[in-house]
Amino acid sequence: MHQPTEKTIQVDIVSDVVCPWCVVGFRQLGQALAQTGMRAALRWHPFELNPQMPAEGENLREHLMGKYGISEADSIAARKRLVDLGAELGFAFNFTDASRIVNTFQAHQLLDWAEEHDKQTLLKQALFAAYFSEGQDVSDPETLVQIAGATGLDAEAARRVLDSGERAERVRAHQQFWTQRGVSGVPTMVFAGKHAVSGAQGVDNYRRILTHLADEAA
Repeated sequence: MHQPTEKTIQVDIVSDVVCPWCVVGFRQLGQALAQTGMRAALRWHPFELNPQMPAEGENLREHLMGKYGISEADSIAARKRLVDLGAELGFAFNFTDASRIVNTFQAHQLLDWAEEHDKQTLLKQALFAAYFSEGQDVSDPETLVQIAGATGLDAEAARRVLDSGERAERVRAHQQFWTQRGVSGVPTMVFAGKHAVSGAQGVDNYRRILTHLADEAA
């Protein structure tokens, strides 16, 4: 059996705030880290599943049925699978008929800013919970400011970041960086700057990746 290690590994996660599989993958990675005794230095990078999404958003089920050509029955089954997976991982997916998909560009700007205050992962988790568990509108600036404040960030500073758009160009550049490198789906995780995997891989696969990299480093 692989012995636990205190080694810290850099994990870059390309993700969107409204991506349920990003929640699943992140939670699975957390369990794998706990099982291996490893630590991760996490860095989140922006990806928009729907960069052209209007400010008012769209009904989530209708959006997915139109985008992917799935039926209502398919949607119901997919939601049940996510709810069950979330429950196994300690996360509540609370979908309703009124659930909406929204624009996430401002959320990504706030996450970019939060990295400088060492609260990026905390804010990302809070945004996941606000959107999927609580049904909040994470495209609304006031909602974003409140969530930022609740994570210990300066709420008024967060408001200034959003009002000024000072992070917009930087976020666009980061998005382009990853898409130019072939990232077309999320979550995409890059381990130690060299080993990239896309999609929620499952606890066992993440554990294998971590132990392989630890053995390689040793």
